[in-house]
Amino acid sequence: MTTVRPRGGTGRRAGLKIPCPQGRVGSSPTGAINFVGSPATRPAGERLLCGAQVRPGPPNLKSILTPQFAIRNPQSVARIFSLPLLRWYRAHKRDLPWRRSRDPYRILLSEVMLQQTQVQTVIPYYHRFLKVFPSFRTLANAPSRKVLKQWEGLGYYSRARNLQALAKLVQARPDHSLPATYREIIQLPGIGRYTAGAVLSIAFDQDYPVVDGNVQRVLARVFGMNKDITRPQTREWFWKAAAVLLPRGKSGDYNQAIMELGALVCTPKNPRCPQCPVRSICIARKTGRQNELPLRKKKAALPHEHIGAGIIWNNGRILISQRPSKGLLGGLWEFPGGKCERGETLPHCVSREIREELGIRITVGSKMAEVKHAYSHFKITLHAYHCRYRGGTPKALGVQAWRWVRPHQLQKYPFPASNQPIIRKLLGQREK
Repeated sequence: MTTVRPRGGTGRRAGLKIPCPQGRVGSSPTGAINFVGSPATRPAGERLLCGAQVRPGPPNLKSILTPQFAIRNPQSVARIFSLPLLRWYRAHKRDLPWRRSRDPYRILLSEVMLQQTQVQTVIPYYHRFLKVFPSFRTLANAPSRKVLKQWEGLGYYSRARNLQALAKLVQARPDHSLPATYREIIQLPGIGRYTAGAVLSIAFDQDYPVVDGNVQRVLARVFGMNKDITRPQTREWFWKAAAVLLPRGKSGDYNQAIMELGALVCTPKNPRCPQCPVRSICIARKTGRQNELPLRKKKAALPHEHIGAGIIWNNGRILISQRPSKGLLGGLWEFPGGKCERGETLPHCVSREIREELGIRITVGSKMAEVKHAYSHFKITLHAYHCRYRGGTPKALGVQAWRWVRPHQLQKYPFPASNQPIIRKLLGQREK
């Protein structure tokens, strides 16, 4: 059984169990906040918090605000951390479109879109996507090309594919609704620990924690976390700390509050400490380490690849190919080509890649565009060449599908961001 063992503790106080509430749990009859880790408020027979085992924080953690203190003194934690945070959130939260609804579909959509993507970037995509796909049913029944087209430019396209796969599973349920239990929702495509906690707490009022980059930054600074946050042990520590700090019955607002604090005040660089509602207990502020924490190992330089692509013309039409459904940019359409090998010229790269992927012969002409683009783990320079079709019947050898299209038809297909400047340039030219 999962226990919390305070340092130096023995006897009955050395084994405090952390429950995982099921369904909606409210505050105590007196109106005081109860914490998920509070033994006094734990219903008999309640299971453990998502199987998490909570151990003491790092040895250098000297703040009163430790997970162990939170479990034994929930009202004190509420007074010095959670209540000020909730009051600040109610006064300063942004008016975001997904906060105007309790519809699980809209909340799930926003959480999926916000993964690895900034709020201001997401807002227009969120509105456009909802206009076309206002429900699980419409999303489940839509052609995948249409879904990817609406996601075009947002990146991380596996999110769109998983979201549609999830919608189909929801539609197959007897009640056509999103599951409201952790055990069920975590099994759905594209749903991880964070998304499950966010949807269950915000849409269903269930007491589950969330940990994203904003939460890590806030807790690392408040707690004075001196460990590399990219290490699995440190990431797990954040989940344990977030779980025991979670106020019962107010988890949805609390989760949004701590993420909002990280986004607006406890920012990665030059945090606005005078505006912080928990500044009086923040170890980083007291020690002048706001810009140092959280600690993370330096990222290695991103590898850089040169990609050759062909704009293949034949009687006024252009040949485009569809990437395999799985993998990077799965299901998107592109101008065919690939990575330039060592010692290979770019024109030779284009000719070889077209032959290997589509089985046709081409003549490579002049370069028409050069595009630099960065993905999460590498960078590319895309070199696009005008090419003329010479012969051979296109075959899907290294691609999922292919099409001959007129330039004005390119906008009907979902293309990756690196291809968009090429399309814009083509649409400004006459057809050849």
